[in-house]
Amino acid sequence: MDFSLLAARRYSVRKFKDTPIKKEDLDRVLEAARSAPTAGNRQPQRVLVITREEGLKKIDLCTKCRFGAPAALLVCADTTVCWARPFDGAKSDQVDASIVTTQMMLQAADIGLGTTWVMYFDPEKLIREFAIPDKLLPVALLVMGYPADDAQPAERHGRRNPLDALVFYENFPAL
Repeated sequence: MDFSLLAARRYSVRKFKDTPIKKEDLDRVLEAARSAPTAGNRQPQRVLVITREEGLKKIDLCTKCRFGAPAALLVCADTTVCWARPFDGAKSDQVDASIVTTQMMLQAADIGLGTTWVMYFDPEKLIREFAIPDKLLPVALLVMGYPADDAQPAERHGRRNPLDALVFYENFPAL
């Protein structure tokens, strides 16, 4: 699919079929995570694939935003291997994990899977429920599956600010 069309048509799916994701589809999404660019190519992303009922129930304890998806990808960043900007020490962990999540989300859309990027979760509960090591920072939860036949974008999906409210050339106006 043309990228511009893919980016415009992709939406957060909040109603899924209960069909398990085909292994080859999941593998393509995970390969997109592996090939995602990261700062200094440090590749700090660690993706926990959750597809079994026991794990999905744990997800439900941590967020109300699974929407019945048959799979969830918990994207974490290993804070011990991420790049740090030398000027101020800012780490790339959350940025890198976000790039990885975006790339998986778009790959999923390209092959007919629906996703919702969830940040509404209790990180402490996730850490406890999945015994996440201290060095890993949970950044995003990508719930995923085949969209239900009657799945629709949220009403607010198509609302976009005009480009001139978002993009500035050379200088920022007084905001």
